[in-house]
Amino acid sequence: MTSPSTGELFTDLAEPYSAPQVMAPGAAILRGFALPAADALMQGVDAVIACAPLRHLVTPGGQTMSVAMSNCGPLGWVSDRRGYRYAAIDPLSNQPWPAMPAGFVTLAASAAAEAGFDGFTPNACLINRYQSAARMGLHQDRDEGGQAGDFSAPIVSVSLGLPAVFLFGGLQRKDKTARWPLLHGDVVVWGGPSRLAFHGVAPLKEGEHAVLGAQRVNLTFRCARLGG
Repeated sequence: MTSPSTGELFTDLAEPYSAPQVMAPGAAILRGFALPAADALMQGVDAVIACAPLRHLVTPGGQTMSVAMSNCGPLGWVSDRRGYRYAAIDPLSNQPWPAMPAGFVTLAASAAAEAGFDGFTPNACLINRYQSAARMGLHQDRDEGGQAGDFSAPIVSVSLGLPAVFLFGGLQRKDKTARWPLLHGDVVVWGGPSRLAFHGVAPLKEGEHAVLGAQRVNLTFRCARLGG
């Protein structure tokens, strides 16, 4: 299935979920899947960031990320001059990351199953806040595999707030990248043959969401192993 043209990106409002929209083998968008849980998810986000505030991480190359991040669950993804990795301790507080709200786990597991990945139990949830012009460059999610390089678990990504353009490519950075619009309540799941696909988020356009205001919040659920 081809992605829509740029002119068609944000002409539709979020609608109740009906069926997966296939992006590639093992990758699909579940449009509106998280809408029934959206309010509860944001309550969970607020509780997490009250304990582990959002912060702008620094890449190993010394660049400050435009997206503000936090984590919840047994493991959290961090980045600094030493590299990208998962850690059980929040480097800001020197305390374990906040527990993942039960509703987070339920939503992630049901979305994964709907996309064909039964038995998904995330142990890490990245909370990303995008404001105007914030973006995520093309990358692969490799840090989850640990020393064994186990990428059998999918990635589950939930969009809340302002619409965004999700970039989804192939297994090589040079592969063609499709542009997919994501609205409040949409969930993207990718695994299997698409697990290591390059992906990113185009710069967020200015706007005002009726509930979340001038921001997009993204929850990314992963099953990670230390030592990646």
